[in-house]
Amino acid sequence: MCFAVSMNFLQVCPVKHYEKVLERFESKIILLIMEYRRFGKTEESISVITLGGMRFKHGWNPPRSLLPKESIQNCIEITRQALELGINHIETAHGYMKSENLYGEVLKELGTPRENFKMMTKGAPMTGEETRALVEEQLKSLHLDYLDFYGWHGINNEERLKAAVKPGGPVEVLHRLREEGLIRHIGFSTHGSLDIIQEALNTDLFSFVNLHYYYFFQRNLAAVRLAGEKDIGVFIISPNEKGGMLWKPSRKVEEACHPLTAIEFNGRFCLSHPEVTTLSMGIHEPEHFPQSLSILNGEDYTSQASRAIQEKMDAPLSKISSLCTLCAECLPCPEEINIPEVLRFRNLLQAYEMEDYGKFRYNMFEGEGHWFPGNFASKCTECGDCLPRCPEKLEIPSLLNETHKKLFDRKAWFKNQVFQLIVLFVRFLRKLIPGFT
Repeated sequence: MCFAVSMNFLQVCPVKHYEKVLERFESKIILLIMEYRRFGKTEESISVITLGGMRFKHGWNPPRSLLPKESIQNCIEITRQALELGINHIETAHGYMKSENLYGEVLKELGTPRENFKMMTKGAPMTGEETRALVEEQLKSLHLDYLDFYGWHGINNEERLKAAVKPGGPVEVLHRLREEGLIRHIGFSTHGSLDIIQEALNTDLFSFVNLHYYYFFQRNLAAVRLAGEKDIGVFIISPNEKGGMLWKPSRKVEEACHPLTAIEFNGRFCLSHPEVTTLSMGIHEPEHFPQSLSILNGEDYTSQASRAIQEKMDAPLSKISSLCTLCAECLPCPEEINIPEVLRFRNLLQAYEMEDYGKFRYNMFEGEGHWFPGNFASKCTECGDCLPRCPEKLEIPSLLNETHKKLFDRKAWFKNQVFQLIVLFVRFLRKLIPGFT
């Protein structure tokens, strides 16, 4: 048998669910102790591993209310195991198509006591009038009377920040819903620049933030620290995928992380920051549990051993020719190229041979709107506007051209274009057909 221990309960789970765990640790009995942290001023204690609900089988296929048996079974299997392991925080969003509906059906079928889990969902209503209707729809989909956490989804630029926090707007209505007991805590998610994140935090309207911060993306450290100063809970978005496609690391990353895996190293790096409460793991297959659980280290994330591994990880960066320090002084670019992000991919390619990750992220440019803004580096006109602002005196135009040639993938670009056309078509149908989802 395999024991999963949490602060609240002891569960005994069939070994068949944890064969990978047994193989990894070469033990007959595994003691899995889930860790919990205070989620900032919400005062809620949540597991350091969050069950993210973005990737269940067929979960993105419309319509959102049509739930295939395979999708339901996938969600049942994963949610049951997560709860057995002491994961008490579940994250979803209205934008994740079927996810809210799946969780609603599955949590009802499992008969999970409401006090055993905390639900976070998100939405991006653009007006106060839309906000109440959307939240009520989400509660209905989730079969819940209240939401523990509600995040305004995607404060990614100044326009969306102003729309969210304007008088009488969405966030104001969310606070009214909190007073009515339909929502307990209000936060926001962001894929935006550091200055936008800091501006949103400084509104003092939010109790938590969902943001990007990983070993391979440390540009938001100042935002993490500001959130800590304001006692705002910090939720890390997609540390394994957006954090570097860490389930299939390059040879150089594997060598530098040893004896840890890339997932272990990055997860522990994130949790070494006391401001960070939880990491959203996109668990959608049973084998993902051992990967996620491996980051747990008995709350010891700043040990000498951890520091030694980080020194090994840092070392390749010192060998990069024309290293970009990602200061962002080169922005704004007249051609709307996200220069620091492009050159970050170059850094990772040169230091760690992270070609797959670089191509994955680079080819999202010009296809994700405000979620991942910026044009391809091939749009550079060599105007020289960025050159005098670069403290490293880098030959930025030539570096941009070099990176584009290495990472641009026409097939990936074409796929993104097709996806965007589908999105536009669906939006058109929503306007044309009342109630179309």
